[in-house]
Amino acid sequence: MRTWQLQTAKARFSEVFERARTEGPQRVTRRGKDAVVIVPAEQFEKMTPPPQFKESLWEFFRKSPLVGLEIDFERDHELPRDFKFEP
Repeated sequence: MRTWQLQTAKARFSEVFERARTEGPQRVTRRGKDAVVIVPAEQFEKMTPPPQFKESLWEFFRKSPLVGLEIDFERDHELPRDFKFEP
């Protein structure tokens, strides 16, 4: 894995990008300490766990314990309060 100083990685980003795609992860340091590792998207996808939810929003609400509960959502039909705009 090649290591790049931040200022060099910024100046030569296209090269860092290409090397990450062809040679593998590229380490970038800032002030002499490891800061980030640039990896190809495919490798990142393998390292990242899949999302925790596997159902649609519709399924989530369909399974809700509130299904079938009759809730009266009544709208207040009074006019809104007065508003005075002063620039």
